[in-house]
Amino acid sequence: MVSIKSGRRRVVASAVSTLTAGLALGAFALTGTADGATDVGAAGGGPRVKPTVVLEHGAFADGSSWNGVITRLRADGYPVIATADPLRGPASDAAALRTVLGHIKGPKVLVGHSYGGSVISEAAAGDPDVKALVYVAAFLPAPGESALELTDKFPGSTLSDALDPVTYRQADGTAATDLYIRQDEFRHQFAADVPAGQAALMAAGQRPIAQAALVEKATVAAWKTKPSWDIVTTEDLNIPAAAQRFMAERAHAHTTEVAASHSVAVSRPRLVADVIERAARATVR
Repeated sequence: MVSIKSGRRRVVASAVSTLTAGLALGAFALTGTADGATDVGAAGGGPRVKPTVVLEHGAFADGSSWNGVITRLRADGYPVIATADPLRGPASDAAALRTVLGHIKGPKVLVGHSYGGSVISEAAAGDPDVKALVYVAAFLPAPGESALELTDKFPGSTLSDALDPVTYRQADGTAATDLYIRQDEFRHQFAADVPAGQAALMAAGQRPIAQAALVEKATVAAWKTKPSWDIVTTEDLNIPAAAQRFMAERAHAHTTEVAASHSVAVSRPRLVADVIERAARATVR
């Protein structure tokens, strides 16, 4: 028989242990200074270092688009950071991402959604601590290619008809244009398999991308030298599935196809987390 008093002690001890573990994982995510978590029970008898997973969102989204993926990765013991992509252009956005990567010790797996794929392809070049690249309904441009060029390479994108351009004056007096997706078109265009209420919140909180970013040409492609994984979304209205397949095949990426919208990280977070973990296990020891 278990006494109520001893049972309470065990419950309290368990709660403290759980809270401590949660705070430790939170510290990884907030500071990004960990050397990586260690899986003591790894196959093969020795410990396996778990890399920090760095998530880069794309246009018309923000870091919260990774929430479901983050929850699952953290539950499996991975340190995670979801960065803020400025969405101004691949070169400057990659420079911003490199400041985050430089702050993280140990091995990393870099994940990019949509336009974020262009950013990680540039930011990871020459970084030996980035062990794998994971592309999620994303661009994998070769040097000299732009996101717009790759989108238009195959038919199927309806993004241009859903855009709401906003032109403004920059500090130097020149004109620039930011692109949003019209809120009444957002779910159909970007997140058709996401519940309507959640898609409405995503539409309201979307971050615009500079129009110039979509025509800026890539200068380097990290996928040429680093192992890559790719999730191709066959119901995607932003980047046609044919364009995604073309880029994945060219990069010799380990490819997973899923009947999902462009917002697959929101609608299918477990699948996305599983692919990320597969990349981590295959490349980090």
